[in-house]
Amino acid sequence: MHDVVIIGGGPGGYSAALYAHNFGLSVALVERDKVGGTCLHRGCIPAKSWLNTAEVFHQVAHAGDHGVITSAPSLDWGKALDRKGRVVNQLFTGLQGLLRKRGVEVIDGTGHLAGRGTVDVVAADGSTRRIEGRHVMIATGSVPRSIPGYDIDGDRVVTSDHALEWTARPDRVAIIGAGAIGAEFASLLIDVGAQVHLFEVVDQVLPGVEPRAARTLHRAFTDKGMEVHTGVAVDPPKIGPDGVVVPFGDLSVEVDVVLVAVGRAPVTSGIGLEEAGVRLDHGYVLADLETMLTDAPNVYAVGDIVAGTPQLAHAGFAEGISAMTHIATGSPAPTDYRAIPLVVYTHPEVASVGLTEQQAKDAGYDVVATDHPFSGAGRAIIKGETGMVRIVAERDGPILGATVVGSIAGETIHELMYVVGWEALPTEAAAFIHAHPTMAEAVGETLLAAAGRSLH
Repeated sequence: MHDVVIIGGGPGGYSAALYAHNFGLSVALVERDKVGGTCLHRGCIPAKSWLNTAEVFHQVAHAGDHGVITSAPSLDWGKALDRKGRVVNQLFTGLQGLLRKRGVEVIDGTGHLAGRGTVDVVAADGSTRRIEGRHVMIATGSVPRSIPGYDIDGDRVVTSDHALEWTARPDRVAIIGAGAIGAEFASLLIDVGAQVHLFEVVDQVLPGVEPRAARTLHRAFTDKGMEVHTGVAVDPPKIGPDGVVVPFGDLSVEVDVVLVAVGRAPVTSGIGLEEAGVRLDHGYVLADLETMLTDAPNVYAVGDIVAGTPQLAHAGFAEGISAMTHIATGSPAPTDYRAIPLVVYTHPEVASVGLTEQQAKDAGYDVVATDHPFSGAGRAIIKGETGMVRIVAERDGPILGATVVGSIAGETIHELMYVVGWEALPTEAAAFIHAHPTMAEAVGETLLAAAGRSLH
């Protein structure tokens, strides 16, 4: 009998398994593929490895702008693919070692709830093993979605899973969906010289982010030669021997491959959830976000499967810790969803935390939004970078949200994460000094302006 049986070894599951040692709890972790989940093997890590390759390629290609004369770079796609694999394997090996060190029993197979505190695990060879635990945690993650007419074949119509393993760069690509995944692949491919058509059914790239930030990224994409089609729905493709025709309205484009990036669906069917009393809403698990408990006794859920929470690796990570804390102590330790950063690793990056201006208004706040461009920061001019910082605050109240667009937005946003999480007033946050010259000075300038004391 284990204290906890976890089904799913992605960020939510493995974080909970590792955290259990703080309370002396015994854990069995059931994983049908590899611990690390989508994030490590088919998502965050391999995608960012490819994006780093694209960034280096782009920097070398534009080295002449800084007086560094080089020949035009060429990309050894196979070598970049190998490097991506080494990065993933290094982290995978490290995670396996950590789980062993913490005494976590990792069980290969697909877990299925078979009764209260009982999980049946079916191995790849068809054999079954029954595991019992005082508590069960479901952390089965998500898989790519598709849309009607776009049947995934892994060749002409693919998902991000396939694109991460391309053995050669496609010359012409249509990407359906301009959310985080679609935008990142679009950025990667345009930076390494592919022709890219990016389609989004709503009227901006990165739906849900601050419109000005979305426009900044849109302009950066089009300046590189990308064709960005917003407010456009695509019709089913026509697949031929030489390519794929993607119709939209009265127009169409012909490409070599279509990447469908329209979001991810929770993996919750066929594992006994509803039979065990776990309530679902359109496939997502309904859980108490204070404790991560479901309606089934002693059954918890974390990560991409949980209704109403962001499908982010670090959100799942935090939820795993929250759930394990409740299991061990009986006291809630909820995740602060208000202060979870979102980072899109495009070039330039887009990062946000808290509420956008529109979300704050919809929530009933009297809002003051303050912007500052990177064009006024000396370090940004030196680096040849553009972008902006936006801070959203309640009038005469705390900072509610922030957005950064720029080359290091993903690092810079964490300063603003603390500001939002601690409900700091603009006057309080503006009192701290930023080093000169840095990109982060733009944050300081924005805070000063939000406090009513703008410097420039």
